Amino acid sequence: MKNFALIGAAGYIAPRHMKAIKETGNHLAVGYDINDSVGIIDSISPQSEFFTEFERFQEHAWQLKRNPETALDYVAVCSPNYLHHAHIAAGLRLGCDVICEKPLVPTPELLDELALIERETGKRAYNILQLRHHQAILDLKRKVEQESRSDKHEVELTYITSRGKWYMESWKGDPRKSFGVATNIGVHFFDMLHFIFGKLQKNVLHYASNDKAAGYLEYEKARVPWFLSIDAGDLPESVKGKQPTYRSITVDGNEIEFSGGFTDLHTVSYQEILAGRGYGIEDARHCVETVNTIRSAQAQAPDTGEAHPFLNKLV
Repeated sequence: MKNFALIGAAGYIAPRHMKAIKETGNHLAVGYDINDSVGIIDSISPQSEFFTEFERFQEHAWQLKRNPETALDYVAVCSPNYLHHAHIAAGLRLGCDVICEKPLVPTPELLDELALIERETGKRAYNILQLRHHQAILDLKRKVEQESRSDKHEVELTYITSRGKWYMESWKGDPRKSFGVATNIGVHFFDMLHFIFGKLQKNVLHYASNDKAAGYLEYEKARVPWFLSIDAGDLPESVKGKQPTYRSITVDGNEIEFSGGFTDLHTVSYQEILAGRGYGIEDARHCVETVNTIRSAQAQAPDTGEAHPFLNKLV
């Protein structure tokens, strides 16, 4: 049984990590968050210590380290995106392996810095790239690899996940902290596209605002117009008023259904990490580079055949 700490215990994604720790037979020893809305811990690990000040959390972790039976083995990081690097570094320097939500960090330069800390500490940082474990994605990857074709697949990515006014008042609505819509809600889709279709060859931004973005990605084996939004007004008429989220990926006109099991993949990710098969810094590099380029790009008019259908409503 491994001992875990959880940084960002009051966040939206934290319960999936708590569940994964429990379902893999491990122990959540301590949690930390500046917010104290963490009552869910009682249903998973009521004996866990909890702190709302990082200094007290860190001091407690050092005290645990004195005894091999209580020393932390892993630190799970679910804090806001802009704090990932500092919290991963702190976990590594505590002598722990770290499991972090995506995006691991915002830039390739910070990936290099984490790699240096890994070498200094002898510990590893892992990224939750859960779509790589989804059976529908694995099946599509296998199919693409086995095909012999001279042309590229025509792929279309659309993800609209409605958010209320609270979103812009939270850290997620601050691009200095979330790094924008394309990074915050798109990074795992961009990782999935690379995982299936190979290296990125072209990355063009067509539109960007506080609540939506659109562009074009071209991989070794696919051409991908993409659209991401948190604006409910962008939902297709067929789902407006019926559901708050619309997720669609088509390959050569065929819909890829991967909604089922989407929320259960954190436990699988933990199982793989604990078995020594987790995705580390270099596995995350491609999607970090992709969103870093999108953030720094100037929007430009699309070339023929590269515009997402929803773009016409915006420009």
